[in-house]
Amino acid sequence: MATVPLGFNIDSPRWDQSTFLGRLKHFLNITDPRTVLVPEKELDQAKALVEGCRAGLVPPGSSQEQLLYAKKLYDSAFHPDSGEKMNFVGRMSFQVPGGMAITGCMLQFYRTVPAVVFWQWVNQSFNAFVNYTNRNAASPISLRQIGVAYVTATGAALATAVGLNLYTKRAPPLLARWVPFAAVAAANCVNIPMMRQQEIINGITVTDGDNNELGRSRRAAVKGISQVVLSRITMAAPGMIILPIIMERLEKFTFMQRIRVLHGPLQVLLCGGFLLFMVPAACALFPQRCSLALADLELELRDSIVAKHGDKVPYVYFNKGL
Repeated sequence: MATVPLGFNIDSPRWDQSTFLGRLKHFLNITDPRTVLVPEKELDQAKALVEGCRAGLVPPGSSQEQLLYAKKLYDSAFHPDSGEKMNFVGRMSFQVPGGMAITGCMLQFYRTVPAVVFWQWVNQSFNAFVNYTNRNAASPISLRQIGVAYVTATGAALATAVGLNLYTKRAPPLLARWVPFAAVAAANCVNIPMMRQQEIINGITVTDGDNNELGRSRRAAVKGISQVVLSRITMAAPGMIILPIIMERLEKFTFMQRIRVLHGPLQVLLCGGFLLFMVPAACALFPQRCSLALADLELELRDSIVAKHGDKVPYVYFNKGL
């Protein structure tokens, strides 16, 4: 076995995670849609290589570039808390291919209530899967709670979409095209907190700067989940707001009226273009390792930390999820 290159720490971020640009580069790396096509065997090999590197040993002849690529695959496919392999549909690297197909169809088939109902249901099913996959794994959730979260979020999306769809019948056409985004935004405000309700009820694990566990905090959970909700809405916003404006103008041209059958595929492709950048950009809005000032914690937890550590822990840290 060859030793790891001197000073190399495979878990140290390659880019500065305290800046948006650094986080953007990080998420551009791990949300790369091409990693979805990597065979399971290669993902397992990447995990073994990462774990070996953490132990201080790697196979002979391994270069630093190979180790960094293995870490990229590991981060894209394995949960940061549990280390378990995530279902490929729930991975952030699947957000572009999965999201572009569903979003394109929501934007294309918005005129009739049955179409609105079907595609909002498909989108919420996809979102529920993604939210569950990227939850804070230290807070288990029961099948009943998953079911309630799914039904509640789907209901919120359908109520918003169908209600606005009927309301905009007499409004300018562009307003009707924005209905899917309003429904997605409303559902995200329900789906994510409901799917991660155990974190809000029981709190999530918080640590000090050296990753020493300090306790569980509900306020930390609320902060992390709020940031994820905002990130998800931001992720969808440009494509679902700008693309309808583009299509509304394009469809007035004669050549576009002759190829109506291609409007759907065109919107799917354009959605892919937006998501290719917006998925990593939205994930990068806030640090993955979120922080909360000691003064903002629950009184009981704050007193416990002060009693054990004095003023040595001004901030606590936690994984906010994606």
